[in-house]
Amino acid sequence: MIQFSVFTPNRLGRLHDLIGLLSTHGAHVLALMVLDTTDSAIIRVVVDDPDAARQLLVREGFPFTESKLVVVESNSTELSKLMAALLEAELNINYLYSFIPHPQGKSLVGLSMEDNDMAEQALRRHQFRTLRQTDISR
Repeated sequence: MIQFSVFTPNRLGRLHDLIGLLSTHGAHVLALMVLDTTDSAIIRVVVDDPDAARQLLVREGFPFTESKLVVVESNSTELSKLMAALLEAELNINYLYSFIPHPQGKSLVGLSMEDNDMAEQALRRHQFRTLRQTDISR
């Protein structure tokens, strides 16, 4: 799954501008995380239409990078099992964040991993469902 990391000055209204831009052009935000410092912020966002989002970010001059996330279905009672599966595979989690609720009502967790392929294999061995961009795209 594609994650955009948008780099922006840390000033009032910048998140509003980004979310507004995406939503008015039909790219729905599915997950969001903001990391801020005094002067700058990194807005990590997953959308249902990454091609449209990419074009908008370029056109509007938002500096960004793209990376891949492992996205897995999990509920609160399964988090320990999910962490155990990744520990068993000796995989480090760089960071994680939850998605805005999925239309089918299942909770989704986005994981930035040191090795996405190995992480997906380990999670599938433990009966976790990992999602692809096509699973959430329109």
